[in-house]
Amino acid sequence: MTTHHSPLTITVRSLNDWGVVAEKILNQFPSKKIFALYGEMGTGKTTLVKSFCKILGVKEDAVSPTFSLVNEYSANSPAVSQKGHGDTIYHFDLYRLKNSEELIDIGFEEYLESEAYCFIEWPDMAEPFLPNDMLKIEIKLLEGEERIVIVF
Repeated sequence: MTTHHSPLTITVRSLNDWGVVAEKILNQFPSKKIFALYGEMGTGKTTLVKSFCKILGVKEDAVSPTFSLVNEYSANSPAVSQKGHGDTIYHFDLYRLKNSEELIDIGFEEYLESEAYCFIEWPDMAEPFLPNDMLKIEIKLLEGEERIVIVF
């Protein structure tokens, strides 16, 4: 029988909070490497991925791979290497995906099996490919800059 953790809920009050949110998620779920990010346009999915990348030692600014579907980053953090996940991070933005065949064409399953961190924005069409032990992150818009982040 699979055990599921109880959801972690974090309130984001301003842009400055995203780094703390990313750190809290990485610390609470150290063995997780596949993250599916759900939320409406403009809720902060890319901002959260940027924060994850910064904490994991990515030197360049992470940008949304809207047109290429996937960006690859090198993590220069001892924490990443010590966890045995290699030094590569993949950032997917599947918003413009037309069908799941496009995922097969880019080798999506190989990315997931690579032991690298995978951050997936707009993962709905990819759900059949995602492992059961992925971390689901839902971001909901509140008032102004406030967001609620729920981690399943």
